[in-house]
Formats: sequence, structure tokens, C-alpha cells
Amino acid sequence: MTTAAHRAVPIASVRDLVSLAKPRITLMVLVTTAGGMWLAPGQRSGWVVAITLFTTAAVVAAANSLNCYLERDTDRLMRRTRNRPLPDRRMRPWVALLTGLGLGAFSVPALWLGVNPLTGALGALALASYVVVYTPMKQVSSSALLVGALPGALPPLMGWTAATGEIAAPGLVLFAILFLWQIPHSLAISIFRREEYEAAGLVVLPSVRGDHYARVQSAIYTLALFPVSLMLYPLGVAGPIYLVSALVLGVGFLALVLPGLRREAHPKWSRRVFVGSLVYLTALFVALVAGAATGI
Repeated sequence: MTTAAHRAVPIASVRDLVSLAKPRITLMVLVTTAGGMWLAPGQRSGWVVAITLFTTAAVVAAANSLNCYLERDTDRLMRRTRNRPLPDRRMRPWVALLTGLGLGAFSVPALWLGVNPLTGALGALALASYVVVYTPMKQVSSSALLVGALPGALPPLMGWTAATGEIAAPGLVLFAILFLWQIPHSLAISIFRREEYEAAGLVVLPSVRGDHYARVQSAIYTLALFPVSLMLYPLGVAGPIYLVSALVLGVGFLALVLPGLRREAHPKWSRRVFVGSLVYLTALFVALVAGAATGI
């Protein structure tokens, strides 16, 4: 017999359907994808730009919808996620599943046919690695952090390949910037939400090796990020605006992260790094696009 609680679950509201895509994450992905396209040489067709951004957003929405479906029970155990539509029982699970599968079935072929096969293949890799590998791996190994950084780093490379049809050094540098950036960003979250992750059965580095080890890893990846972020200038695809911005932002980000090397870091270190990482990445790509738009 169907319980009263189950009967009360609606199919979905428009607002909850949109929330499956995690709009803030999707917006950040589109910013980095646009940066990759804008940086690429040659003329950019308005159609290619539009279809790339639209279908990339659909890939991200598909991945996030399927992630919400797969982690609905885990999300119910964490304060940060328990009010999402599925754990809060405002949506039936099959709605998220069909939404994710439908968006995936549409977006990857659309990228392949509407843009080019290489970009479509990268989109498929991003979707599969996030849903099939990263999401279940979070419950068994802290190495899921590195696996999850792969799909998160692919969008700017997809932007580059959408404009050029090939993988080249500047596109790989953009990929590396996003990959390296995600480590301190994600570790900061896992430190200040460690207890929530542990209660939900998710394995994160601070739980396995301790907060200090996680802060050291954050410093290592941030130190690597600094010179990599500058490489776009000698490659000749970014100008002085970007170079100065990358220098200032890189020093500022390091100033937030490096104090974590102390054995007893400030209790607010992780939250500062988390917020600072978002400011850093957004400002870096704004500078990248602004420099390309002005030719400076």
C-alpha cells in the first residue's frame, strides 16, 4: 500500500526542476567555457557560440540531475543538501533520473553534430566521468577529489575545441588551471563540512589524513596553479591585462592558502579559502575575456 507520505510527493515544480541543474555551478561552467572560446584564434560563428554554451549547459544539467538522483539518500543526511527537492521529498526520484538521462541524450549528440566531434567527445567524457566514476567513488576513496576535477576542468578546453576543432597548448593550459584550482577549492569545503560528509558516509581527505595534511595539499596545488595561470601570456593568447590580473590574483590566492601550512591554522581558514577561490576564478576569467575583447 502507498503511504500517505509517499502519496504527498509531487511530481515536480518548475523551480525544483531548475534546481536539479545547480544553476550557480552551471553558470560558472559557462563562464569558463566562454573564456576558452573567446581566447581561441580566428572568427567565432554566432551559431557555434550559442550551440556550444547551450549544449554545455545541458551536459552540466544532466550530470547534476543524475548526481542528485544517485545521492538523494546521502543528501538527506547533510544540512547543506537536505533541503534539495529529492531528499526533501518535493520531487519523485524518477523525475530527476529521466531529466538527467534526457538532457544527456540530447546534449552530447548536439555537441557532436552542432559543433564538432571532438567537443562532443569531451562533453561525453565529462558527463560519464562525473556520473559513473566520481559520484560513486566519493563513498569509497578520497581520491575521488582528483577524479572529480577532470570533468570540472574540461569546459574551457571544450570552449577552445569548439572554436578551433583541435586540442592545443592554450586549451590544455586552461584545462590545467581549472584542474589545479579545484583542489584547494574542494578541500576547503571538505574541511569546514567534514562532519557532515562523515555522517553521510562520504570519504574526504581531511577525514582520512587530517586537516593539516589537506591544507598542505591545498598549498601544493595552489603553488602549482600560480605559474600555470601565467603561461597563457608567453603562449601569446593573453595580453597584459590578463598577465597583471593573474599575478595579482595569484598572489592574493596564495596569501589566503599558505597560512594553512601552520600546524594550527585559523579556524576560519577553510571558509576564507573557499570564498577566495570563487573570487579568484571568476576574476581570472573576466580578465581573460576583457583582455581578449580589448586586444590588450
